[in-house]
Amino acid sequence: MNAVLADYRTAPVDDKEKALFAFIERMNAQSNLIQRQDVDRVKAAGWSEEAIYDAITVCALFRFYNAWIDATGVHDMPADAYDVAGKRMAAQGYVR
Repeated sequence: MNAVLADYRTAPVDDKEKALFAFIERMNAQSNLIQRQDVDRVKAAGWSEEAIYDAITVCALFRFYNAWIDATGVHDMPADAYDVAGKRMAAQGYVR
């Protein structure tokens, strides 16, 4: 995971994942310039249209959430709170 975060291009993941990461990187930097050939390249690497749509949606939502958090001043939770929430969700799902 750390290798992917450091540089997906040299990380020990297969070319299929690298193609998706390259697409998402372009989407983050130049979403207004995405063209059919960008999508075709990801499809040629083995991703379905549904998977690409899901990746676009997750990326766009996180961009929105980050902008919202930055603009509203909402603060991040401490690391131990994520640990508690993760254990709760693993045991109970999203229901409290």
